[in-house]
Amino acid sequence: MKTTTEFFDEVPVFSATPFLRAYARHRFKTVEKLDPIESQKTQLLRLISKCAGTQFGREHDFTSIKSVEDYQKKVPLRTYEKFWNEYWKPKFPFIAGVSWPDLPSYFAVSSGTTSGTTKYIPCTNEILASNQKAGLDTLIYHLINRPKSDIFGGKNLILGGSTNLDLLAPGVWAGDLSGIVAKTTPWWIKGHYFPPPELAFISDWEEKIDKIARKALEIDIRMISGVPSWLLIFLDKCRELRGDSGALLRDFFPNLELVVHGGIKFDSYMPVYQELLAGSHAETREVYPASEGFLGVQDRGYNEGMRLVIDNGIFFEFVPLEELDSDSPTRHWVANVQKDVNYAVILTTCAGLFSYVIGDTVRFIETSPPRILVTGRTSYMLSAFGEHLIEEEIQDGLNRAAATACVPIGEYSVGPVFPKSSAELGKHLYIVECLGDIPSEEQQNLFLSALDGELKIRNDDYRAHRSDGYGLNPPEFLAVRHGTFQQWMKHRGKLGGQNKVPRVINDSQLFEDLVTFAKRSID
Repeated sequence: MKTTTEFFDEVPVFSATPFLRAYARHRFKTVEKLDPIESQKTQLLRLISKCAGTQFGREHDFTSIKSVEDYQKKVPLRTYEKFWNEYWKPKFPFIAGVSWPDLPSYFAVSSGTTSGTTKYIPCTNEILASNQKAGLDTLIYHLINRPKSDIFGGKNLILGGSTNLDLLAPGVWAGDLSGIVAKTTPWWIKGHYFPPPELAFISDWEEKIDKIARKALEIDIRMISGVPSWLLIFLDKCRELRGDSGALLRDFFPNLELVVHGGIKFDSYMPVYQELLAGSHAETREVYPASEGFLGVQDRGYNEGMRLVIDNGIFFEFVPLEELDSDSPTRHWVANVQKDVNYAVILTTCAGLFSYVIGDTVRFIETSPPRILVTGRTSYMLSAFGEHLIEEEIQDGLNRAAATACVPIGEYSVGPVFPKSSAELGKHLYIVECLGDIPSEEQQNLFLSALDGELKIRNDDYRAHRSDGYGLNPPEFLAVRHGTFQQWMKHRGKLGGQNKVPRVINDSQLFEDLVTFAKRSID
């Protein structure tokens, strides 16, 4: 009798690709015919009808809601903290009938990137089905683009977080979204899924990466998926095991077709992945998964945006970021969003979330069909001195600086350095991981000059604060070696999977911890 490992090591007995291809043709035609406005209206009114008898539905008079406008008048925006304290906490985990009729079988555990607050996001059967359908859309667009694909002819490597789940109560589990996905993966996909349970369940991230890499190098991998920074660590381990620091993806996985990435902005990683993909026929495809739902999929080329999944149990609203904390924010939806505005994302979902502020920001590059670029987090604003820099501006500035100074970069964090006396000015300190050699002093000066110049162009407040030494000194740059942020995250107990490096750190204690750690890594 085969062990689990032996079963998972084998190439699947059959390839499900022909079945997926047939579904892809049908699904693609359906998506192309969708009217975004009508589709989103339908999703919202179905959710309202489903939840009219819940505590939340009764308190917000769902039975009288007949339109998007009615809904927005009756249901205010809410953060997780408000939902938790007002609705879920009193009966947790038995929240059937509170904001969704049925008891969620799972709760996705998520901790804030900067705050560290643990969140329990309900995962109903409906949202799990929604996530699976959106996940298939990722493969649908790949098959439409690659008609001769055999994506299920081998294994699909999913490099996620911990798959351990905790039993909160009979029939109710909680854990990382990766664990919930692993437990609820349809049977016909399980045979194509890698890693096997005994590797996926390893809690030590470094041990997990090592063992997954060793096994992956022995089998036929057709797709790899994960956060770009952690995928690089996995690929570095593959190089180490092969004893070839210059090996490319084609050398490890000659049949690789697809690299799926999400979770953080890909821009700064793109040059590195272009190098890794040289000579390979694999393509990259961005996705937008969140603990609250699977929201978008790249259906075209790099940097051409992700298409919102608008027919899948989720109703989207968008609030201009600068209005998010106002008493009466302007609430847009697909009928009236505008291009090139930085919006906070608000969700109403089939998990019992209603006008829920998820903390992400996006910008539309098209409105019909709706395609977005993720621009950052609502909490990622650098404005200790009134400069009002948002994550997108910081990321774009760093990308321009890296290109100008020929310094490939990966992870980074930035924080304010406050003056120690009234005679001094404040400044920003950028701690940046270099994917090549540590840059020379000349390169670093060029990097900082380009960064400062780009931010002045992009942000009027920053330019005003930087002019004539008013309010803000030039930025400073601390270059660290590749792997430094991995070690810092390990030091914080935040290594692996869904954990992300905070881009903007306004917490002075946390930033000081990073600065101290980074300086020690250089010594």
